[in-house]
Amino acid sequence: MNQEELFKRLVSHCKEYGYVFQSSEIYDGLSAVYDYGPYGVELKNNIKKYWWDSMVLLHEQVVGLDSAIFMHPTVWKASGHVDAFNDPLIDNKDSKKRYRADVLIEEHLEKIDNKIEKEIVKARKRFGETFDEPLFKETNPRVKKYNDQRQQLHERYQKAMELPDLKELRQIILDYEIVCPISGSRNWTEVRQFNLMFATEVGSTAESAMKVFLRPETAQGIYVNFLNVQKSGRMKIPFGIAQIGKAFRNEIVARQFIFRMREFEQMEMQFFVKPGEELKWFEYWKNIRMNWHQALGFGADMYRFHDHDKLAHYANAATDIEFRFPFGFKEVEGIHSRTDFDLKMHQEYSGRKIQYFDPDDNTSYTPYVIETSIGVDRMFLQIISASLKEEEAPTAEGGVAMRTVLKLPPALAPVKLAVFPLVRKDGLPAIARKIISDLKFDFYCQYDEKDSIGKRYRRHDAIGTPYCVTVDHQTPVDDTVTLRNRDTMVQERVKIAALKEIIADKVSVISLLK
Repeated sequence: MNQEELFKRLVSHCKEYGYVFQSSEIYDGLSAVYDYGPYGVELKNNIKKYWWDSMVLLHEQVVGLDSAIFMHPTVWKASGHVDAFNDPLIDNKDSKKRYRADVLIEEHLEKIDNKIEKEIVKARKRFGETFDEPLFKETNPRVKKYNDQRQQLHERYQKAMELPDLKELRQIILDYEIVCPISGSRNWTEVRQFNLMFATEVGSTAESAMKVFLRPETAQGIYVNFLNVQKSGRMKIPFGIAQIGKAFRNEIVARQFIFRMREFEQMEMQFFVKPGEELKWFEYWKNIRMNWHQALGFGADMYRFHDHDKLAHYANAATDIEFRFPFGFKEVEGIHSRTDFDLKMHQEYSGRKIQYFDPDDNTSYTPYVIETSIGVDRMFLQIISASLKEEEAPTAEGGVAMRTVLKLPPALAPVKLAVFPLVRKDGLPAIARKIISDLKFDFYCQYDEKDSIGKRYRRHDAIGTPYCVTVDHQTPVDDTVTLRNRDTMVQERVKIAALKEIIADKVSVISLLK
């Protein structure tokens, strides 16, 4: 199954099993806006809890905040979003489709990378254990040609983005014969800047209305509350402020399901440090955040750091944690050393002194900031794409059949335990209901009595439920049930009284945090 088919199956699975729906679907939907279904909202909440507890529970010097979506418009002038929050926009005249010029060029760079990787894979198969990859890259004519192409393109692209030079971006697209994915033509318009912020008005009358913006990020709410949090919490540097909240961007090209949306949710933490110590803390949070991702158990090879070639004018270090999605390695989290830019800009525009008085050395200074920013929706997609599997499973008749299973980390799974009565009589449903009644305060349980036991197992495999309990005719005799593990499909006989002890630790977020 190729990557496109894999991704289509993932999107279909999310809809069929109540994870993600197209927003306003009965009215043909709204582009790049999605609703989370019954299981989707549970998974999303579990992701947020995992992040929040890892930030606030495990770090004494990190506290929480929930700032408003609407903010004074000068906030966005100070942050640079009004003047500089733009993407380079280009249209194809034949397909009438709109694209980001930088994304078209980056996708072309990725195609060259894929060509190089194919040559390496072929050579590795050919030479086996004797294969010397660095030497092959240096000496193989085809690989050298691709590398030269990539380097030349990358240098032109990087320079054009730094200026920015919109004419040069278009010229790169023409010179490298980058075509529209829909029409296949190279009939491009000029490149122009497109501001990504949604604007609206606040006020009771048209005359008194003030133009405001839906926030494009949550970080600014933290910066403008720096003094409030620091003084009310008597926080000493270094300390952090964590926030989870909605953000809005009028994306030129919103695609790849929930990877890039116009309404999305962020989990951000801004960590305030003494000037001169920011790079030490940058490395610290890089390692912390990578460990957080890898604790989910999808494999270290599914992640990588991608250091920024082009740093924003306010940053002195930046990296992304990328995950291998079905459509390639893409960013799921950014870690940035933002210097003192944000606090100084808000100090300048507000006229208020935004500094920290350090009692240890009796000095005042503007703190530097280390930011970790992760999209809840991208994290959701990462977990679903890593967990969805098609694999062989034994049948009751002794044969083998394919099963679809969502191998979610148990701590994040929407339903932790499904309880089935073998039949809908002989008092078995009442026992099953009693088990749920006793355990529902500890974790999310679900009762299911429809269809055969085999079909119920398959349904909860697809939902991602890590454990299933079957109440059968032996249960009233000795108070035991059959406990089935989703991943191994192993069934064991256990006492009803032991269920909580067996399951609770495995499905708790604490198991990940440890």
